[in-house]
Amino acid sequence: MQERFFRIIGIAIVMCFVIAPALPARTLRIIHTNDLHSHLLGFGPEIDYDPLTKGNDATKGGIARIASIIKDAKKDGSDCVIVLDAGDFMMGTLFHMISREEAYELRIMKEVGYDAVGFGNHEFDLKPEGLARILRAGSEKGMPYVVCANIEFSAADEADDTLMKAFEDGLFTPYIILERAGFKIGIFGLIGKDAAEVSPFAKPLTFSNPMNTAQAMVDKLKKEEKVDVLICLSHSGLNEDLKTGEDVDLARKVPGIDVIISGHTHSLLKAPLDEKGTIIVQAGGYGTHVGILDLSYEDGKLSPKKYTMVEVNDTIEGDARIQQMVEQAEEVVNKQVLADRGWSFFKVLAQTRFNLTCAEWDSNLGNIIADSIRWSIDKAEYKKTGRKTDVAFESNGVIRDDIVKGKTGNLTVSDCFRAIPLGVGMHEDALGYPLVSLYLYGHEIKKTLEVLTSVYPLKGSDYYLQVSGLKFRYNPNRMIFDRVVDIQIGDDEKGYKELNVSETNRKLYKVGGNIYNTTFLKLIGNFTWHILDIVPKDAKGKPIEDLRDAIVDTDPHRPGIQELKQWSGFLEYMNSFKDTDGDGIGDVPLVYQLPQGRIVEQRSWNPALLYKNATGPTWAATGIGAFILAGILILML
Repeated sequence: MQERFFRIIGIAIVMCFVIAPALPARTLRIIHTNDLHSHLLGFGPEIDYDPLTKGNDATKGGIARIASIIKDAKKDGSDCVIVLDAGDFMMGTLFHMISREEAYELRIMKEVGYDAVGFGNHEFDLKPEGLARILRAGSEKGMPYVVCANIEFSAADEADDTLMKAFEDGLFTPYIILERAGFKIGIFGLIGKDAAEVSPFAKPLTFSNPMNTAQAMVDKLKKEEKVDVLICLSHSGLNEDLKTGEDVDLARKVPGIDVIISGHTHSLLKAPLDEKGTIIVQAGGYGTHVGILDLSYEDGKLSPKKYTMVEVNDTIEGDARIQQMVEQAEEVVNKQVLADRGWSFFKVLAQTRFNLTCAEWDSNLGNIIADSIRWSIDKAEYKKTGRKTDVAFESNGVIRDDIVKGKTGNLTVSDCFRAIPLGVGMHEDALGYPLVSLYLYGHEIKKTLEVLTSVYPLKGSDYYLQVSGLKFRYNPNRMIFDRVVDIQIGDDEKGYKELNVSETNRKLYKVGGNIYNTTFLKLIGNFTWHILDIVPKDAKGKPIEDLRDAIVDTDPHRPGIQELKQWSGFLEYMNSFKDTDGDGIGDVPLVYQLPQGRIVEQRSWNPALLYKNATGPTWAATGIGAFILAGILILML
């Protein structure tokens, strides 16, 4: 009898396993952003931004509006909601000027509800020591988890020791594991190859291979920690086609990552990519969009259920408490950064009848910024040197935002700053790239312009150059690294004359730029197999070993170097315009309304345009072509 009883119980247990239904599906909601770049206010322009009232402005973004989106998305009944950002949360507006002391970006992100953020390349703009200070300030006042798995500290150089101490103290970590509503979620961060390449001020720390690091994270978190879901905050990005790129390669080569929250390239993916079972999402940049990814988790498998890309605009009423924190930050900026210069956050510097925009052509914002470099260097140095600046260069990668006229046409300190906000001092603690003055030969100016003609098509829009003090033609049908046809040097007031670009011309020309771009001038030869070697020189023609020695000093009578900041020079230039309509505010000159013919593409097979001012690459290609042609003719005889 007892034996029969146990037999029945055993059969019942087996039948329960056979006929028991699968565990019910659960949902995981991931709310994500990337590349916020300190954009706590809506912009286009910031003075029009009114987050607490709907339907009265055309601005995009704003952290108060993002807060409302996140709050609403958390009410929607998902089993588990997490909020993530894929890096470059710093650098881009006046708020980053107080980041080392106040870390408002991280503090507000914590209040908004972010669980974890990754590092981007711009988090390293303030050098390792600056980033360490930001993390200290954030940890004291509250911040999300910060993750990055492929940082490698230098054992030989002490310059990254403060950041290494921040890592040891747990202020950031390679990964975190969150346990929420029955989910075990692993999250790790990566800096991609391109992002590492454009992080010159991260030195002496380096970034390990992202693929190898990601594989190690998969092994650790999936195999050892047994996480249900593995998410990578990858500051690597996508190509312009939105179908290829570093993050697609990551998904292909490192199986086991469930979701890649992508950043760096400011790509707006309206629908997720699915690459070998890995879901890839990215939400544009500057806080103009928020992505909401709903995933279904059933029987150990994760599958996409729904995706919503929310545009952050004036249809969304912002969170009043978060906006109050932003306004508090504005007051701190006024007191700590702007008051000594006689400025304030929303002080009007000039008026405009048209938008100033940056693009991959002879753009009016590019022209006005390049002109401001020459103007501000001459204001600081001309009395001392008696030498005007002949030429200035700016790269599109450093121009961060358009300046639009908005409702009033008034251009404020905050809106103008947002166009050219980046950098850190070399000799002093104040933020902003310092301007550099140096000297080049005519043929080196031609090589610099070849960055636009030949490097930009290979490397992307960041390498497109804007120019001042010259006009030039280039022919894309010519040999790579030798596409500049001719250069006219001068300006609209004095006129232009052709620049002698022969290596026999030993005249030195004074050139201005910020230290970021001029640093790349010294490096571009390595990228081009030394075809475009450029040697910055001083006024006597001596090579400049350390470009910090070429930084413009605004007051040489004081000890040390008082760096001429690019952002400050640009704002002063905007504030220098004449008042043409009698309202007491200067007006942006109408000459900037349209392209000025500084950069002219002239695609042609005309021999005159193929060979004018030709250099080594063209003659080498011609010689090889002639040799091949001669060989063919011999074989035909």
